[in-house]
Amino acid sequence: MPTQLEVLLDKIKVLENELIDELQKQQEEFSYEIRKRRVYFEGNVIIRHKEYAKQLLIYINDAKLKHIISTPFIWLCIFPVALMDITISLYQAVCFPLYGIPKVKRQDYIIFDRQYLNYLNIIEKINCAYCSYANGLFGYFQEIAGRTEQFWCPIKHAGRIKSLHSRYRKFVDYGDAQSYRSKIEATRHDFKDLE
Repeated sequence: MPTQLEVLLDKIKVLENELIDELQKQQEEFSYEIRKRRVYFEGNVIIRHKEYAKQLLIYINDAKLKHIISTPFIWLCIFPVALMDITISLYQAVCFPLYGIPKVKRQDYIIFDRQYLNYLNIIEKINCAYCSYANGLFGYFQEIAGRTEQFWCPIKHAGRIKSLHSRYRKFVDYGDAQSYRSKIEATRHDFKDLE
């Protein structure tokens, strides 16, 4: 019999799927479709979008000084982020096959699609690509870390957690020593939901 926590986690998963379905309805509202990971707008929508594009010189001229000053610090983060990307991807490539953990697909987390928005100028498109990369990468990292945690230490925390990763619901309750010892091996390899 599932615990109340398991019931709530299952409800969260259902709601997340409903949210994704609802977001997909925007395709109809804003007249686009996705084919092979590329976004296609209707011709009249492209024309309307171009009318909203802010010219590059106007965009730069309108930029606030604090935004201009902070830009190098934002872009400086690309180096540690890219290094983490290489390191964690290498870790997954080597260790996950050894542990029997299914690999996380980058393309499920790092989505580059804002370049198809004709109401963005080149600077906005570059900034959007950077944000897509960094935020997608952190989701990718969290999933790799969650699968690693499920293999090595699948125990729920005693304290409150701000954000749960996708594997947390599989973990053994905090303080339940008997379940931990009896279920550890099964829990370590319980990735059937990913197949």
